[in-house]
Amino acid sequence: MLGVIVNVITVIIGSLIGLLFKKGIPERVSKAAMIGLGACTLYIGISGSLKGESTLILIASVVLGAITGTLINIDGAINKLAEKVESKFKKENAGVSVAEGIVTATLLFCVGAMTVTGSIQAGLTGDNSILLTKAMLDLVSSMMLASSLGIGVLLSSVAVFVIQGGLVLLSGVLAPLLSTGAVNEMTCAGSILIIMIGINLMGIAKIKVADFLPAIIFAPIIYNLVPLFEKLWSLIA
Repeated sequence: MLGVIVNVITVIIGSLIGLLFKKGIPERVSKAAMIGLGACTLYIGISGSLKGESTLILIASVVLGAITGTLINIDGAINKLAEKVESKFKKENAGVSVAEGIVTATLLFCVGAMTVTGSIQAGLTGDNSILLTKAMLDLVSSMMLASSLGIGVLLSSVAVFVIQGGLVLLSGVLAPLLSTGAVNEMTCAGSILIIMIGINLMGIAKIKVADFLPAIIFAPIIYNLVPLFEKLWSLIA
């Protein structure tokens, strides 16, 4: 768990630095920074989405994820939880949604090959090198995010601990299911969500990104089911 703990600490430190800088940044500069951050987020999302190997798996994952997330109302649940936190940090947050900061940062920090492979590697072999590298990247990312999105980025450190820590503890169970191809499809689906966040940050639209989170779970499941369906089809044909 060393890599996970270091990653959480870097997110906290980076967020605190970003929050300190935010106090001295004029609103027009903050808005410009938000658009720039949105453009960079789009780039991150597009780059990650290219790792997918099957467009059909991507479509199925995103559609099923959207249906599931909307029915469960994940976005509504996150916002309801954030209302209590937001009431305490409203002044510091300067009108930026706490939920938006939490979801944006959580996706950027927890979606991708480095999170999955790094956590599994740490759990199975004790090698934290990938997670430690990721921690340094998240230190810089959390600074930029917190300066624009506020305290929600700091609170996402809890999600980083829970998600990465959970993967480390479950590494023995998950390893057989998370082949390179499965991780690529998971990264691709998650990157689509990151693209949506980039669109939100730039003010182009307001997408309830949290409702699409189940797509990340569906992607590796569908990837592993495809060979079974292919074998079944070959027997029927």
